[in-house]
Amino acid sequence: MRSLFWRVLAAFWLALALVAGLSMLLGRALNNDAWIIARHPGMQDLARRWTERYEAQGALAAQPLLDENREQYRVSVQVLDETGRHLSSRDLARHRRPPLPPEFGGPPPLPRFPWRQLSQEYTSPESGQTYFFIYRIPHEELKAWRHDSLLWPLSALLIALVVLTLFSLLLTVSITRPLNRLRRAVHDLGQTSYQQNSLARLANRRDELGVLARDFNRMGARLQSLIGSQRQLLRDVSHELRSPLARLRIALALAERADAEERARLWPRLIQECDRLEALIGEILTLARLDADSGTARPIDLAELLARLHNDYALSAKGREIRSELAPGLDLSGWPDMLERALDNLLRNALRFSPADQPVEIRAERQGEHLLLSVRDHGPGVAPEHLARLGEPFYRAPGQSAAGHGLGLAIARRAAERHNGQLLLANHPDGGFVATLDLPLSTPR
Repeated sequence: MRSLFWRVLAAFWLALALVAGLSMLLGRALNNDAWIIARHPGMQDLARRWTERYEAQGALAAQPLLDENREQYRVSVQVLDETGRHLSSRDLARHRRPPLPPEFGGPPPLPRFPWRQLSQEYTSPESGQTYFFIYRIPHEELKAWRHDSLLWPLSALLIALVVLTLFSLLLTVSITRPLNRLRRAVHDLGQTSYQQNSLARLANRRDELGVLARDFNRMGARLQSLIGSQRQLLRDVSHELRSPLARLRIALALAERADAEERARLWPRLIQECDRLEALIGEILTLARLDADSGTARPIDLAELLARLHNDYALSAKGREIRSELAPGLDLSGWPDMLERALDNLLRNALRFSPADQPVEIRAERQGEHLLLSVRDHGPGVAPEHLARLGEPFYRAPGQSAAGHGLGLAIARRAAERHNGQLLLANHPDGGFVATLDLPLSTPR
């Protein structure tokens, strides 16, 4: 993963490297002979002025210009023509051709000279003659001129400001733009108009902002799912509660007009409707609690959990056989109460639809990195076209005569999803119906 930290650090050091490199290039450019000749007052435009005076008045008249320049700027100047003849009249005897270099048999190199030598060719626009100017300026004089000039520090400062501003702008845009997208997504989520594809491009990034976008997408999908399920649950609850309340209202109205004997006959019906209403409200509350935070996951003892369910239903199963099969070495982490409630609902449904002479089978086995907890009955099963909707709150397959509210499978499905798993519903090949909790063995978050 390309970390945003390393990207910021790399941008910082790259900016410093560019500033240093451009400053070095600027220093080399400002130290170039042509630039010094064009900018230093002791050499600037001297070739043109000397050539005009030399061609108009001769060498003796042009020599004072070189002398004045040397006294004022400490720059010594020699002028040669195209044949190599010296044209400056002062100290001509001392100006000889330079010695041969050591590789051509000349003397060994001398120590570093106390002055810097620069050269320039100038062609007269009037006569077309070319003159060769040799400037010698002491290093101290050149250094003092550079210190007095503001060009170097101002140029270095300008380079630093331009490079750092450019990198800061690019870095700021690369961070603030995705943050603005996240801010708009948060606003849309608060307005319940969030669309997951709004962060699709940002989620493809391979840095911390991409991870944040993917986590935000999961959170948004989870919240939208919860909001949608809660809205649907409210609609279903309001619909389902009307039936027992209407029956209670009718029974109460009949009891008000009936005599004592008729009232005694209606009383068990009122109690039964109250019990159904209480059971329905209890299942609704159980379904709602599954979406709440259940704390930290902890290890689940499957053997103890199945044994407890087996013992609980041994007395209430009316003699029907319940078989349990547990594979060894199954370690699961999660929420024991939630898983027990899911298995309890699956077992209750199996006992409700399974014939009295047929057993109900509970099996726990491992398949790769998943735990499969299945409950099978030997009942009539469910038509294939209704399997997809089983598990929706208050949905019951057509043709069922057994009592129930359609919340048992919904509770089991929510419990499986809370463990990052799923509820698999199918008709068994040998007959009957099988409900399987497919749970990952890794610790859920």
